Amino acid sequence: MSGTILEFDSIAFHYPSNHRKVFVDFHLVIPSGNATAILGPNGAGKTTLLHLALGWLKPDSGQVLLDERPLEQYTRRDLGQRIGLLPQNEHSAFEYSLLEYVLLGRAPYLHSLEMPGSADCQLAYQALERVGLGDQVNRSVLKLSSGERQLVLLARTLAQQPRLILMDEPTAHLDLGNKKRLLEIIHGLTKDGISVVLTTHEPDFAAAVATDLVLMRAGCVQEAGPLGHVFTSDKISRLYGSPVKVVDVDGQKLVTWWLDP
Repeated sequence: MSGTILEFDSIAFHYPSNHRKVFVDFHLVIPSGNATAILGPNGAGKTTLLHLALGWLKPDSGQVLLDERPLEQYTRRDLGQRIGLLPQNEHSAFEYSLLEYVLLGRAPYLHSLEMPGSADCQLAYQALERVGLGDQVNRSVLKLSSGERQLVLLARTLAQQPRLILMDEPTAHLDLGNKKRLLEIIHGLTKDGISVVLTTHEPDFAAAVATDLVLMRAGCVQEAGPLGHVFTSDKISRLYGSPVKVVDVDGQKLVTWWLDP
């Protein structure tokens, strides 16, 4: 699939509590139907960028475009049907079952006070099956481990059926087996034409999952483009200010690093 799903055009932004600009004249184009990883150190502005894409934050100047239309032209319901977010974490104060919690992803398709129907329940169940929790639909979300909670959040996002899924550090709480499951799910989503944008601190995961890569540092894009062009020893070393080497192991790009003697 070709085209652009998301564009940040001349974005300037600062938080009211801090006069320092997070972004100044920021530009970035995200292609449709691909998995795009945004890689960078702490404080690069990665999470802020996702919140701007959701419309949760408003730029001081410039505009965010979704499918080549300014974000403000969409209603909240429209955005809820088009964009889904997998957050780093989320606290639930209520003892939802896993199925009830995942059904919250169907909210953009329901009218006020409308209850989910059988088709919504089926989509929620299928999403739980996809993340490996289909046999635990009645379990309380309050009794989940941090990794299981991340999988349930992913299931809720899948049940939402958006065209664009934003993932904020999605591997932060996952063990090796569930990282592999997430990798497979993302590959399946892009095969279905769904665009995925994820932030990460993990170069190896970015290399395994992404077709396109954005290197961000201090609110600026250092490099952006196809993975093979951007994921090099020199560019990753410059991003983190530390020497690393990108090696190829059985067709998979990995980053190696070392301590000075």
